Order: sequence, then C-alpha cells, then structure tokens
Amino acid sequence: MRIAVVPGSFDPVTLGHLDVIGRTAKLFDHVFVVVTHNPGKSALLAVDERVRLIDESLADVGIHGVQVDSWSEGLLVDYCRRVGAEAIVKGLRSATDAAYETPMALVNRDLAGVETLFLVAEPTTSHVSSSLVRQVASLGGDVSPYVPRAVVAALQPEGPIRG
Repeated sequence: MRIAVVPGSFDPVTLGHLDVIGRTAKLFDHVFVVVTHNPGKSALLAVDERVRLIDESLADVGIHGVQVDSWSEGLLVDYCRRVGAEAIVKGLRSATDAAYETPMALVNRDLAGVETLFLVAEPTTSHVSSSLVRQVASLGGDVSPYVPRAVVAALQPEGPIRG
C-alpha cells in the first residue's frame, strides 16, 4: 500500500488545498491530511476546527481515501514513520514556495528517507493563501471564491472556534 502525507496548517483550508489533496488521493492508496502546528504562525482556527472543516470539505467535494489527523508531537517525519508513509506531498504556488520547501524536503529525506513530491498549483488557485483568506475575511470581504462552503460559514461574523 502506497501512503502519502499532505501536511499543512490549513488555517483555513482553501480550494487550492483541496485540489492538491484530491490529486494526491488519485496517486496513492491512502492519504493522511495532517494539520500541523507551526510555532512561527498565530492560528485563527483551533486545530479541532481545522480538522472538522477539512473533513466536511472533502466529503462535500467527493474526495475519498483520505484520513484527516493532527500532529504536534515532534517532526513531521516522525508522523510519517508512525503511519508508514513513503511520501510527503506539498503544493507549490510559486518559485518562492519552491525555495522555502526544498531545504525541508532534503532534510526530511536525510532524516527518514521520506521523499517529498511537489504538485504545482492550478492557475485558478495559485494566488490564494490561507493568510490572504484570513485577511480578506477579517475585513469583511467575500472569501467564497477561495474556500469551501464549510469555511465560508466558519468565517462568518458569529465566528469560528478560535485557536
């Protein structure tokens, strides 16, 4: 069985994330989408809320064979070892993403022999980031072109579960 991990903060999950997850699900027998904690970022949504929104969004768009999980207990490669994953899949929106992700990919391979595969973002979503969505939503803008329905609802003024 070929197993992949698609990690990220997913704060919130975007349509670009769902595209990468769906394409990964077609390439691997089992996919773990892993909400990770990034100490360098301040979260808008609680981890449990992000997991719920991803689960709901995957079901809504018909992506199957994916398990959503969270991880904050160490290195991502430790999680990969635990679930038997041979690959980490990351979406790339730009050359800046590639420059940021490449050193991590090399270290992950050195540490655990886990390969990192890069999927180039669809042109229709390559300009969208979770931070941009958070900013637009915080200023009252319409984020519905960029995120699944569940996220639109969670970002309404009555508010999501905050991180």
